[in-house]
Amino acid sequence: MVTGDLVVGVLALQGDVREHLHALAEADALARPVRRPEELDTVDALVIPGGESTTISKLAVEFGLLEPIRKRIAGGMPVYGSCAGMIMLAAEVLDGRADQHTFGGIDMTVRRNAFGRQVDSFEAGVSIDGIDGPPFHAVFIRAPWVERVGDDATVLARVDEGPAAGRIVAVRQRHLLATAFHPELTGDLRVHRHFVEMARAARAVD
Repeated sequence: MVTGDLVVGVLALQGDVREHLHALAEADALARPVRRPEELDTVDALVIPGGESTTISKLAVEFGLLEPIRKRIAGGMPVYGSCAGMIMLAAEVLDGRADQHTFGGIDMTVRRNAFGRQVDSFEAGVSIDGIDGPPFHAVFIRAPWVERVGDDATVLARVDEGPAAGRIVAVRQRHLLATAFHPELTGDLRVHRHFVEMARAARAVD
């Protein structure tokens, strides 16, 4: 059941859009795909899905969404980015393309495809600050990791186990949230519920 008519858009240019729409609906938000600037104008918050960050960057320019999203982020719109979405929220990207754009917003440096190629995808337990319960069963697919965070950004999670133990995989900066993993693929709604709560709190302040 939707409460309070919170409208959360999912950037629907490329990536796992349907999975995020479903998870947001299960988390009691009204979820809508966003492909055009006029659709962006109708949402209270936005999710940037996993996919291919260079493709999302290119299509954001072609669909006229790059600057409108940057403006909404600067204006305080809550945004959550998973995997490629984390890259799109970063101030700096390592191992990206020279012509790759980001929306920015989080003072962090992200290394693209840091965990390796598709065949190096893996799953691991991740404990997330601010989200109760057992470690999150995180799915990493050609995932980035965070190499640097600025003073205004807060590290929420690191990989708990395996050869990548200690790597930063979740960050928050005020109204922006980013994870290197894909919670929309697990059936665990805690990250989506957390973001919906962030968006409701932001709207209450407005």
